[in-house]
Amino acid sequence: MLLRRNRRAKPPPFSHPPLRSRVAGRTLTDFVVATVQEAAQHAIEQAEVTRLSLADQQRFAEALLTPPRRSPALQRAMARHDKLLRTE
Repeated sequence: MLLRRNRRAKPPPFSHPPLRSRVAGRTLTDFVVATVQEAAQHAIEQAEVTRLSLADQQRFAEALLTPPRRSPALQRAMARHDKLLRTE
């Protein structure tokens, strides 16, 4: 004879939003809005982070410390920019 037992696992007590909102001292709506805002902020921060390999980090630092020479075109563009912004 086979005995079968069906048993559901209960979710952790703080995974239930109404209970979590009461523990946090907020209304359910305030709790949900704040949680969504925090998740959105986290997603934005993760999207804005640029991850570089060690070799890329070294190349980036080297470019900052020893920038390439200014080309003639860049020098002309800088001169035009200065002329446009000069107030006399």
